[in-house]
Amino acid sequence: MAGARDDVPWLDAEEQAAWRAYMEMRDEVTLRLERDLQARSGLSGADYQVLVHLSESPGDAVRPVEVCTALRWEQSRLSHQLTRMERRGLVERRACEEDGRGSIVALTDEGRAAIEEAAPGHVVALRALLVDVIGRDGMLQLGAIARRVLDALPDDDLRPRGGRRAGDRSG
Repeated sequence: MAGARDDVPWLDAEEQAAWRAYMEMRDEVTLRLERDLQARSGLSGADYQVLVHLSESPGDAVRPVEVCTALRWEQSRLSHQLTRMERRGLVERRACEEDGRGSIVALTDEGRAAIEEAAPGHVVALRALLVDVIGRDGMLQLGAIARRVLDALPDDDLRPRGGRRAGDRSG
């Protein structure tokens, strides 16, 4: 590598190949899942993420900041996403009755129907693209590795506290 520094612990050829394979797999599986989701249900990946989070929340409603934290999104991204979803009748924003200042984002009946219709096909696609390829044990190992990496990341403003738990339906 031209201009390489000797004090950097560079990846060896096998580590570099593994890293690149991981990145390619992540991108390709995500792309194929999103295309399949759009074709089957008309939902974008972002729509699906929001609907899953709301559908797993008590009363199908949460404060927008909770959605931002769970999805690792900036507030402006969520605001634009919610506006698009409101226009389609999937979610609604309400005033928070507890403090009168904040707002709540809630799943509508149309949003509940959309996630219930989309989820089975999405899981079938996820299984075909990943789970069935690496097997249940491989999937559990992948989850354990991912959790170990996430837990080792420093707590800072870039990582929301808590993250997703094993067993969520966001696949």
